[in-house]
Order: sequence, then C-alpha cells, then structure tokens
Amino acid sequence: MKRLTRSLFFILLIIFSVEKSNAQGRNTNMIICSDGSNDIAAILKANNFNYRNIPDQLAAVKAAKNGSGVLFVANDYPQKRFSFAKGVREMIAKKKLKVFIEFPQSYTDLSIGNDTVKTQLERAVINTSQINGIDSLDLIGIHNAYVVESTAKNPLIIVAKVAGFDNAQYGISDVKPAPLLFKQGNVLVATTRLSASVTSRFGPVDHLKPVWQYIFKYLDPSVNWQFPNWPLQVKPMHEAAGKLSENDYKNAIQKGTDWFYKGKFFVHPEWEPLFLKRQGDGSDVAGPPLSQTLPVGDGTLGVLEGHLSRIQMDGSQIYRYWMRADCNAEVAYALSAVSDTSAKQRQVAANLLDYIFKKSNLRGDQRNDPASAAYGLVGWSTTHPHVLYGDDNARVILGALGAAAHLKDGSWDKYIAEAIIANFRTSGKNGFRGERLEQANLIKAGLQAINDNDMVNPHPHFEAWMWACYLWLYDKTGHKPFLDQSKKAIALTMEKYPSWKWTNGIQQERARMILPLAWLVRVEDTPQHRQWLALIADRLLENMDSSGAIREELGAAGDGRYGATKSNADYGKHEAPLIAVNGDPVADMLYTTNFGFFALNEAAAATGDIKYKDAVNKIADFLVRIQVDSKVHPDLDGGWFRAFDYKRWEYWASNADAGWGAWGTLTGWTQSWIVTTLALQQKNQSLWEISKESKINGEAKIAIKAMLPGK
Repeated sequence: MKRLTRSLFFILLIIFSVEKSNAQGRNTNMIICSDGSNDIAAILKANNFNYRNIPDQLAAVKAAKNGSGVLFVANDYPQKRFSFAKGVREMIAKKKLKVFIEFPQSYTDLSIGNDTVKTQLERAVINTSQINGIDSLDLIGIHNAYVVESTAKNPLIIVAKVAGFDNAQYGISDVKPAPLLFKQGNVLVATTRLSASVTSRFGPVDHLKPVWQYIFKYLDPSVNWQFPNWPLQVKPMHEAAGKLSENDYKNAIQKGTDWFYKGKFFVHPEWEPLFLKRQGDGSDVAGPPLSQTLPVGDGTLGVLEGHLSRIQMDGSQIYRYWMRADCNAEVAYALSAVSDTSAKQRQVAANLLDYIFKKSNLRGDQRNDPASAAYGLVGWSTTHPHVLYGDDNARVILGALGAAAHLKDGSWDKYIAEAIIANFRTSGKNGFRGERLEQANLIKAGLQAINDNDMVNPHPHFEAWMWACYLWLYDKTGHKPFLDQSKKAIALTMEKYPSWKWTNGIQQERARMILPLAWLVRVEDTPQHRQWLALIADRLLENMDSSGAIREELGAAGDGRYGATKSNADYGKHEAPLIAVNGDPVADMLYTTNFGFFALNEAAAATGDIKYKDAVNKIADFLVRIQVDSKVHPDLDGGWFRAFDYKRWEYWASNADAGWGAWGTLTGWTQSWIVTTLALQQKNQSLWEISKESKINGEAKIAIKAMLPGK
C-alpha cells in the first residue's frame, strides 16, 4: 500500500511538473531586440513560447549564445530606417549569430538602396518553394507598406502588383518585382516592417504563418515552430461552428446600429468644414479616419459613405467622405428598424430623410421644379446631383418608405411618390432606364423622346429594384400602368435569362432580381410568377455554402461589365469582382449577400415557401458570425466588410476593385440592409408587410395627375 501511494505520488509529481512546464511556456533561444511591445512578442506569447526582449542592441547580441539568433525590430518605422549600433555587427560576426533585420539602412555588404516606396495595390508574392506550407506565387496582403529598394538576387518574397485571389494567377514575368525578404550571408532581410504583421493586418493568416515559421526556424532551428493561435485585432465576431443564441442576434443588431455612431459617420457642425474640404469636388473623396474625440452628428447634415478598402500601417482604414442620397435613406431605414429604437435615434432617422428631400441639393434645382423633366428625381450625391442612377433612386425610395413605415410618419409620402413616378416617366416603352441618366441630357431630350425609346436592358443591378418600387406603388394606388410596365420589363428580362448583363458577378444580378419577382407574386400570384422567382432564387442558392455564405460567381465573359481582372497591369484600375475564377470561396456583402438576404426575406413572406425562410435563417447565422469584432478600431467594430473568405473564416479576397474593394464598408448598401433585415427576420416581418398601411395614396394620386397627364 505504501509502495502504491509512493508510486502515485511520483506520477502526480511528474504530471504536475509537465503541466507547470507547459504553463511556463516552451523554451527557445529567441532574443527580440525591441524598445517595447510588438506583434512578434504577441504571437510568441499567444503560442506559449518563451523569449527574451532586450532593448539595447549590443546587450542583445552579447546575451545571445554563439550561433543562435536575434530578431531586430524596426522600432522607428517608417520615419527612420533600422541601423546597427556601434560594435553590434562585429559582435554578430564574432559569435556567428543568425539575425533578422527589417526596413534597414543601406549597407555596403547588403543589397539595400537609398530609396523608399509606399505600396498601395502591390502585394507580397512568394518567390520560392523553400517555405513549408506555402507555394511559389502565393499572395500576402501587406497593404500600405513602406518598402526600401533592393537589388537582392533570388529573394524569397517579392513585392509586385499582380492579379489573383490566392496566388499571382498570371505569374510575375511581366512585372518589375521588388525584393521583400531575402537571405544574404547570415542575415535575413525584410525590406518592410514584417514585425507589424498583426497591427498592419497582413494576411491571409495561412500564408503569413509559414513565413514567420521559416524566419523563426532560421533563427532557432532547435524549436518546432507552430502557431495554432494567431492574435488578430480585427476578426469575425464568432467562430464558424457552434450554436448562436438569441442574444447573439440581438447583439449583432445593436452593434450594427452602434457602428454608425462609433464611426462618427453622421456629420457634425463642429467638423462639417473638415468634411467639405475632404469631399472637395468629388474627384477624390478619400481621407484619414475621423478622430474618436470628435462629436457625432444627428443626421441633419447627412451620413458619410463608409471606409475605403485601404488599410493603413496602424490597421486603421481610410474613409470615403462622400455624401450619397441612397446611403442616407438606407441608414434612416436601419435606424428606425431596431425594435427598441430610442426617440433620439428615431429623430436621427427623420433628420436623414429631411436632409435628402428638403435640406440638401439632392432634390434641388430642376429636380424640384414641377415644369422640369427631372422633377422628382433624386441626385446621386451632393457633389454629383445631376447624375441620376435608377438603382440608387430605388434604394432611396425603399429606404425612405421603410423608415416612414417604422416611424409611422407620412411626412415624406409626397417625395417618395414623386420619386417613383419620376423614374417611371423617364423609362422607355419597355420599362428600362439604362445604367443612368444625366440631367442635362434628360432635359434636352425631353420626356417624350425618353418614353419612345425601345431599349431592352436585361441588367438587374441597374433596373430591377425600380420595378419593385412601381409594384409597391401599384398596390397602394391601383394605377395599372405601374403594374403593366413592370410586368413587361420583368418578362423581357426573364426571357433573356441566363444571358443577362452583369456588373461585378452574375450572383449579384440574381440577388437583385429576387425582390421584384417576390413583389410580383404579391400583386399577381400566378404559377408563372412563382416559377420565375424559384428559378432565380434556386440558382442563387446553388452557390450557398453550409455556413450560409453565398459564393460569388462570374457570368459569361461577353456579358460582364467589370469581369475578372485580365492582366497584372489591369489590377486595381476599375471596379472588379472579389474573385479571380469561379470556385474561389468568397461571399460579397456589398453586392450579393446583403441584397439577397433582404430579397429572400421578402420572397419567404410573399410565398410562405419554407426553402426561402430556411435560406434567410442560414444567411442571418452567417452574417451574425462574420460581423467585425475589434477592440482596437472602434470605427470598424460592429461593421461588415465587403469580402469574406468562408473557407479560411477570414476577411480576404482579391482587392482589385478600384473603389469598393475587399475591406470596404458602406453605411448604405452593406450595413443598412444587413441590420434592417436581421431586425425584420428576428420579428418575422417583411418590408412589404410593415409598409402595408401606408397612406401614400393621396399624395400619389396628386403626383400621378400632375406628372403623368393622360396616363
């Protein structure tokens, strides 16, 4: 018995010692020379590796064992390039140390030059097969990094502007590569600050980890360098697996609403001059993020567009200082949709609608002149009010009627009715308007010339949601031309399917088409109309992943307006898809998932079909999970980026789009429709149902008489 007790004691002692050793971390010979906390230390700590941080360079190399490694951090990046202190290089040579340096000064024995360039669209490209876990031509996003010039031969990684999703799909033979990581003698040299990989949001993680494993293994080959944990400052709110609670949905809606305020997107009088300066004439609306110390407005001066897909070295993102009509109406709808909306928030929503229709120039000049052909139309933005997009007008209308319904306020019925009728009367005989109208051309041509054109434009991105608006107003007024013209345009579009025009992908066209088809069932529930709806919805959902993500897809090459990037030189020059080829596992929250989510919810309510309801629930689950979680960047926390790689469970895609890339946010198109539809889904409601009791008929009849005489 004593022997058994003694044996048990020693077993427990061994187990305790192992657990204590594991708790204390895995020993390494790693020395980091840095003046304080850094991302490398965070990565090592997250994975339980022991290391020493020694700020003084000479002390660091003296402390290192002969033949071991020292990692030098470029503390003063990008203002000052790294340089060795006196005596350090001699000590490195004497002790035969292996070292890593980054963003270095020019040295006679290193292939480093004097010039520094800042990247924008360039990405890191793996240029070797020596790094386990990644392949040659694999890509790493290094965002807006400063890179020193180098003439190093055979670099492990280069910097170049290349097309592709996961890898440089057209190779690198036609680009001028700049070395990013190379080995020279006993020194590994990075020409930018790689040690800021977490802060600067480099990725994707599965391409980044092997690079750091390679660097650490070079510095200390005695350790099995594996990083199951990777600290992220911007990450999805929830993992891919595990059940979400009702509270998770409530939090997603609340955080999604709070995001408008935390981002300071509502213009405040105190910083309106700053906004106007950054907006300029609309030719360049990008600028640095707003300080968190600035006050947030109340909607009377409008709401900004969101973030540009441009990540800075500190992980922050450039803002888009654009004042768009559609974003204002969509945000008003989102703010009013939350079940526990405060009186203050309701007032902000009302202020946004007043801004569009009454206070800004969006309904100004000839758009507010009853004698003008442009009367009733809403300008695209305050810098371009003369540009008249039909799809943007449709979202203004839908957002406004949704907000008015939630607020139970008919103050904007006149403007909503006039906007619908204005678009209706500036359509051709087949019900199509084309991509957009220019106000001057519209007035010059006159309404009759517009009405007489026989255009057929099977392009749901630009056409479909306006048909939904006509159907909605038909339901409220019984004015049959709204129904007839919508049916004609929808029928012609369905005849052309699948040979539709597409903008950034064919999936977004399917997502846009679902809403008018669902509302057509509302006003005329026929087998054919249900069949049309099922055809498009089912095809959209064929690309749904088990996670609820809807995979993007390119359409027929000849029909695409912005197809796949055709060459390395073409990357970033125009609007573009998030994918390089069909099959890339990316969901798009700007063009497809957001609008598909909303429209499928309307389809479920219109038909009672459980397959649509199940799809809505799956998409909702996905969107709640991928909402941005960031303690470091309040203006990102609670938002949704355009792109999500659902296989990696990470924000990653091709960033080729010139204006609205992978990490872009939008107060309107993206954020508003997701928040609003989550709120509707949780209450088992639809926009059609909440706006059913609209009293718009009176104002609409007045507008019909004035704007559509004899029709």
